[in-house]
Amino acid sequence: MGPSGSGKTTLLNLIGCLDKPTGGSLEVAGVDVSRLSRHEAAAFRGENIGFVFQSFNLIPVLTAFENIEYPLVMVQERPAGERRTRILELLDAVGMADQKNKLPEQLSGGQKQRVAIARALVTRPKLVLADEPTANLDHETAYTIIKLMRKIKDELNTAFIFSTHDTRIIGEVEVVCTLEDGRLAGCEETHG
Repeated sequence: MGPSGSGKTTLLNLIGCLDKPTGGSLEVAGVDVSRLSRHEAAAFRGENIGFVFQSFNLIPVLTAFENIEYPLVMVQERPAGERRTRILELLDAVGMADQKNKLPEQLSGGQKQRVAIARALVTRPKLVLADEPTANLDHETAYTIIKLMRKIKDELNTAFIFSTHDTRIIGEVEVVCTLEDGRLAGCEETHG
C-alpha cells in the first residue's frame, strides 16, 4: 500500500521483470531476475508470473475466450486441446463461462476484471501481480473480485501481490507492506 507516486507500480514492474533495477539485485521465485537478459526475463515472466492490470489490458478485437487464450498461444505455445480445457476451467472458476464469446466492449468492468484474472492464471503462474485490481470497480464487484483471488490462492497455491490504496483489500490479505517515497516503510501481518 501507499499513496499515489510512492512506487507501487514500479515495484510490481521490477518483480514482474518489466523493468530492470538500476542497482542491487532482485530475487523472484529463487531466481535473481536482475541478472536476466531481456529474452531470459521474458521467458521467466511467461512461465512464472501473471499480471492483472488496473485498466484490464484486454485486446478489444478478441473475445473473452481468446483474450484468456492469448498467453498460451503467444508465450507458452500450448496445444489446442490443452488450451481449451484450461480456458473453460478458468472461465467457469471466474463465473464467466456464459460470456466467453463476448468482446471486451460487451462486458462490464467487473466482467472484464474476471477475464483479466483468468488470463493471468491461464499459464499457471507461481505469482500473480495485481496493480490496483479494484480501482475501477464498485464496492460489491470489488469485494467479489477480492474473494475470487483469495479462493484461487487457496485452491491453486498461487501467490498474489497487490499494489493498492484500496482499504477493502486489507481485510483479505496476509501481509501489508507500506511504501513511502519509493522506500519500504514497513510490513505487518494481518488476520486476512
